[in-house]
Amino acid sequence: MKKIIAIAFLVALSGYAIFQVFAEKEPAVGVKEGEMARDFELTTLDGKTAKLSDYKGKKVILNFWATWCGPCRAEMPEMQKYSEENKDVEILAVNLTTSEPGIDNVQEYVEEGGYTFPILLDQEEMFRYYEVLTMPTTFFIDTEGVISYRHLGPMTYELMEEQVKKMN
Repeated sequence: MKKIIAIAFLVALSGYAIFQVFAEKEPAVGVKEGEMARDFELTTLDGKTAKLSDYKGKKVILNFWATWCGPCRAEMPEMQKYSEENKDVEILAVNLTTSEPGIDNVQEYVEEGGYTFPILLDQEEMFRYYEVLTMPTTFFIDTEGVISYRHLGPMTYELMEEQVKKMN
């Protein structure tokens, strides 16, 4: 009987501890909607430097992706079409280069797909800051640099159109 009471006590104590861990903390989302997007400086696939602040005054779709990610590959043609038809919106696609077989793989993928929007290369710094745990993850940033929407999973043309219409 003492063993049963001890086990029940330990189970209850463990359950309480787990409840406290989750009850006291907000879910981690990196940068939240309504907050300023963190400025960054990353190298583009063609060797140039790009800063988020270079796009102040423009609407930005900031997308985190990798070539090995199936859903990322599925959304890339949608992003290309949106980019071609909406020159007033800038798409920045940040590739997680530490998980890729090599930059040549990214270059080859971009060339084969005919993607013309900027491809930025990250060594996990921005992925960690934005707490990107799922790929693709996309942030819609308004003309003031505020994150208006965070989307997990692949985007469609319609989703981009809908979210951009809601931005300043």
